[in-house]
Formats: sequence, structure tokens, C-alpha cells
Amino acid sequence: MKGDKKYGLLAVGLALISVLIIWIVGLGEAQEKVKAEDVEKPKDTMYSYVQLINSVAWNIDSRYVEEVDRKELIYSGIRGMLEILDPFSTMQDKKAHDRMMEITHGKYEGLGMMIDIRDDWITVISPIEGTPAYSRGIRAGDRIIEIDGESTKAMTTEDAANLMRGPAGTGVVLTIKREGLGEPLEYELERAVITLKNVPYYGVIEDDIGYVRLSRFSEDSGNELEDAIKKLKKEKIKGLIFDLRSNGGGLLAQAVETADLFLDPDELIVYTKGRDEVKISEFHSRSRSLLGDISLVVLVDEGTASASEIVSGAIQDWDRGVVVGDTTFGKGLVQQIYEMPADVFLKLTVAKYYIPSGRSIQKPERSKKHYTEDAEEDSTQKPGIFYTSNGRRVFGGGGIIPDVILEAEELKPIEINLERQQMFFDFAVEYLSKNKEVTEDFEVTDEVFSQFKDFINRHDFTYKTFLEMELDSVEKTLKSEEKDELYSDVIKDFRGLIEKEKELDFQRSTDYIKTSIKRDILRNLFGDKAVYEHVILETDPAVKKAMEILTSGNKYTSILEGKQEVH
Repeated sequence: MKGDKKYGLLAVGLALISVLIIWIVGLGEAQEKVKAEDVEKPKDTMYSYVQLINSVAWNIDSRYVEEVDRKELIYSGIRGMLEILDPFSTMQDKKAHDRMMEITHGKYEGLGMMIDIRDDWITVISPIEGTPAYSRGIRAGDRIIEIDGESTKAMTTEDAANLMRGPAGTGVVLTIKREGLGEPLEYELERAVITLKNVPYYGVIEDDIGYVRLSRFSEDSGNELEDAIKKLKKEKIKGLIFDLRSNGGGLLAQAVETADLFLDPDELIVYTKGRDEVKISEFHSRSRSLLGDISLVVLVDEGTASASEIVSGAIQDWDRGVVVGDTTFGKGLVQQIYEMPADVFLKLTVAKYYIPSGRSIQKPERSKKHYTEDAEEDSTQKPGIFYTSNGRRVFGGGGIIPDVILEAEELKPIEINLERQQMFFDFAVEYLSKNKEVTEDFEVTDEVFSQFKDFINRHDFTYKTFLEMELDSVEKTLKSEEKDELYSDVIKDFRGLIEKEKELDFQRSTDYIKTSIKRDILRNLFGDKAVYEHVILETDPAVKKAMEILTSGNKYTSILEGKQEVH
């Protein structure tokens, strides 16, 4: 079967080379002119279909009523071939390929987010910490429906990335549809130089519990994580919280190297299957666990994807730690890049990732216009029961379902729009210009809270509540039916009640607002380290749950032994 796959890919490559040769050397010289009736009906072989491609291309080039751009003709044919495949198999020119490779080296210019395709739309896997996308409140799962006014419907991730990237300091407008909100959100973002950190923070919290954040996978992530864990062990930690939230993945080799830090020798980490369910490759741990017997909790969310899912899934399947959070993204396809003639690169899906219990990471997906595979008939992706090394039940269907589920906190409209309109950031700048004695133990008093409220009023902060969005929709319907005058008084009364409710919204979001003010003031003065130590680790619900599991008697061992049902 491996041979069949090899020759199948070779045939595809030959087909592409063949049509490109026609373009380069001239179709007139590539073959003799033939009449349509002389072309034999193609047999079901790759070679015969390549002959058909040659014949069609020659006839278009030499007989079409207008002159055709040969390069565009051939490229359109290639894109047509890829259209029937999954949405991740694409053709790239050299510029797009080089941009894609930049992220593995830790620096590029753009907005700072991992994207994928879900249901034909460009979807955010996760914003990258410390970037414009992250600081303005773009979230995992956000659907980018327009980039500078251009619809992303059926757009490739490469095309979307090209539109969003650009010189630092230039602007781009994203229109985003967020689940639960009736109206799209418009974000005006400024591109920046994105310098990517693998381990932005590690340290000891309380009760001798260590914490380490891995924000991405790149060429150096394994070494950086190993160094952080070694330093935490010197602090005599009794447990470790390993934070993989909003980690959109990266290099497979680094995923294997990272998992190797937590597992014992020769334990399966991940394997891949290709066409006809043939196992292509297996990856095993090689050395003893660096963490030893220290208890481990892994934090995940819907922005945990790809390499992060391999690591968290292997840890879960070997009962090496407790996974806490929300179900992960479900990106488990293996792409191979093949260099073609004329500086063209073919990114082709060749396999799927499977973790030790046999679960496929990939969620069912049928996104391309002509993608005919019925995901529900793929038994590897059906929800089902699998078992860890201890015999605990875990569940398939794509992504990693945590041992302890904490659903992501949904932000209220006022909170979303305060972040989107950069109110916390701008207030921090103004506040610090007038208050020079702020220290790391800064707290948001009632006076500071009141100052913030005055600030957003001065800056004409506005937003729409869920009810207001629904009322807009009703009013639009009434206008279309020419009944708006009839209900005008009712609509006016409702709008008055909504404005009163908005006053209460501010009070209901007091905790979130105070935390966000503190976050941006500390980040402005002292950087992300202060934010971790004085905001995230003190207030984050997932961190608190992890602390509870690691410090509360036998809860940790009960979960791993399957004695405690936690779903």
C-alpha cells in the first residue's frame, strides 16, 4: 500500500509537471495538432488522463476565440484539481510558501493569529499571545467573514494570511462573526512585527505548585520547555500546571519532543494513517520523563490545536496527567509540501494523526465546494468510547475532550466591545501619564473604577446588547412590512428600557472590568510577567481548578484511576 501511495503521488506530480511544461515550452511545440474526434476516450489510468489534460489545454490555447494567459490557464486547472480535495490541500507560490515557513522561525509581520477553515469560512484557531489580535480581544472560534471588505467564503488559509499580513504599522479591517452575537463585529487592527515566544512565563504559584505556559511550537520550543521544567524542579515543586490553552500547534517534531518530556521510554505518542487506513509512521518517546512522579494538570481550550492536541492527548491516554478545560479544536490532518516546477509548492494532505488510544484528532469536516467524502461514514471520526492505559473511558469524535470540563467563559457584549475598542489599553496610557507611583501590587479601587467610567463616557463608548440586536432585527422586519409607524411608540419604549439596562450592565461586569484595567496597567509598566503573577494566576478559573485537583487529597489519583466520573 505504501508503494501505491508513492506511485500515486508520483503520478500527480508528473501530471502537474506535464501541464507546466506545456506552458513553458509552448503548446504548439508540445504536440501535433489533432482533431477532437481523433482523441481516444481516456482509459482509467493517470497517464491517459494526462493526455486528456494536454489535449484540452492545447485546444484552448490555440483555438479559443480570444488569447488566454497560459499561466493562468494552467494554474486554474491545478486549482480545479485541488477543489475536489479537503480544504487544506492547496497550491502556493514561492512568496506564500516563504511566509508560511516564517512562523517556524518566530518572527513575521502581521496580526498574530492561527487560522483554519471551518464550514467554508476562515476561522480563528487561536490568537497568539502578545499580538494585535490577542490584545484587541479576537478569540478562538471567531469566524472572519471579511478582510478589508473582501468575503472569505471559500477562501484558502494562504490567501487569507496574505491579506492579513503586511508591513508593520499598516492597517487592516476584519469583520468577524462570533457565535451568540447577532451582529458581526468590525475590528480595525494595525499590523505589527510579531515576535513569537514559546514559553512566555513559568514560575511557582502557592503550595509548591509550578506553572508553565507553552504558547506555541517552533524549532526551539522543546528546549525552552525543558529548561523551564528543570528550573521549576529545582524549586521542589509538588505539582505542575502545564498551560496549552490557545496554542494553535506547529511542528510535529516539537510535539513529539514535548510529549517526550512527560512520558516514559518507548511509549507511543502519535501515529499517522494514510490512504486505505495504512499506518504510515509511529512516534515514540525515547527518554525517561523529566517530570518524574510529579503530578501534572494540562490546561486546554477550543484554541488548543494540532501539535498541542498530540501532546495533551498522549498525556491523557497514558494517564500521565489530568486534562482540564474545554474540548480542543480538532485539527489532525498531516500535510506534506512538495516542490513543483516554476516555484510552485503543493501542500497536500497525506494522512491523519491518531493518539495512542486510537482516537483521531481531526473533527469531521467537509468544507470545500466539491468535497464529496461523507465524514459521517468515516468510522475513525465517529464519536465513540476508547480507553486509556488505566482502562479509563475517553471519547472520540475529534479533538481532545478533557477529563474535567470547564466551558469557556462567554463575554458579555459590553466586555467584548470594551476590548474591541481598546478602552482598557487607552485608559491605562492616560492613567499612567497622571499617576507615576504605580507598583506591581496595584489594585483597582472604586476611585479608579469611577475614573474609567468617566473615561469611556468622554470617549463616546457605545455598544449594542443582545436585546438591542434583536430589536434592530424586529425593527428592520417592521420597516420591510411597512408597519414601523404602527409600532414606533413600542419600539421607542423598548429602547428606553434598554438604555436603563445598559447602566446595570456596567455594574454587572465590575469584576471583569477591574481585572482588565489592572491587566493593562501592569502590562504597560511591567510587562507580561506581572500580568501572569498578579492577574492570570490569581483570578483564572482554570488555574484555580487545577490547583484544587493538585492539592485536594486524592482527587488527582481518583481521576486518573477512573474512580471519579468527571464529565
